[in-house]
Amino acid sequence: MDTEVDADAEANRGVDAGVDAWEVVGTSVNVPARRPVIGGTPRKSAPADRRPDPLPILEPMKLSRPVSWFLLAFGVWSWFIWITFVKNLCQDGSGLAFNDAGDPTAYFWVHLLLAVTSFLLGTAIGVIGFRGIRALRTTPPTSSTTPPSSPSSTPPTSPSS
Repeated sequence: MDTEVDADAEANRGVDAGVDAWEVVGTSVNVPARRPVIGGTPRKSAPADRRPDPLPILEPMKLSRPVSWFLLAFGVWSWFIWITFVKNLCQDGSGLAFNDAGDPTAYFWVHLLLAVTSFLLGTAIGVIGFRGIRALRTTPPTSSTTPPSSPSSTPPTSPSS
């Protein structure tokens, strides 16, 4: 009976009473918490057989030729459209982009931020397309280019007598 009282008393003492180390509990999916480890050392990492596989999104992927060209064309189009848009925004005479004193308005700053963001995203998409095209040019073709021989192309053989 004294051992039950002693265990309850030790559990109700401060958090640091009898704590040798702190163990991180939880997974990478939820928020890790810390709990005290009494009489031992915490495990540093999961055993090799329980470690998760790397994410498949981090593996290299191959883009098809049409997709690569589309992404590159989108990047070029983005440069043309958004540079033209910013030029027109800076030359705005309607009073939306600049007030009477010639100072930029909120309309100007919002649309400039939109244009710069779209320009940067279009550039990144174009770079992905360019890298896809370049990767396709350096990769050897996977199929054989020589067609199989047809029976009509071989000379007929005469039966041996």
